[in-house]
Amino acid sequence: MSKIFTLSFAVALSVTFVFSLSGCGKTDPDTATAAVEPQHDEHDHEEGDEHAGHEHGEWWCAEHGVPEDECTRCDSGLVAAYKDKDDWCEEHSLPDSQCFVCHPELEEKFAARFVAKYGKNPPKPTE
Repeated sequence: MSKIFTLSFAVALSVTFVFSLSGCGKTDPDTATAAVEPQHDEHDHEEGDEHAGHEHGEWWCAEHGVPEDECTRCDSGLVAAYKDKDDWCEEHSLPDSQCFVCHPELEEKFAARFVAKYGKNPPKPTE
């Protein structure tokens, strides 16, 4: 009887260990932007750049209020594509479709995308 108990305990402990390593795969939106350290070797910010110290999350750029993969201030390689589509605000050096200064209503549009994904309001852009 004790061998069965020991074996059952060992199996249960192993299963618990495996599940604790795998997690559930969900990302907490409160920590999503802080969970990933920026990779400045693959990053477009120059040394001393005002944006160099911010963190890049899995999906949302909290500093600029847009999805990370659409953020031209974090990835200058995206600029040409926006300019090619004639989607550029020269005055603010941003895609016109992301210029919250010229088009304040766009901030709500991007916030709605965040709400749709995470079920809560995004952090206010800091820059």
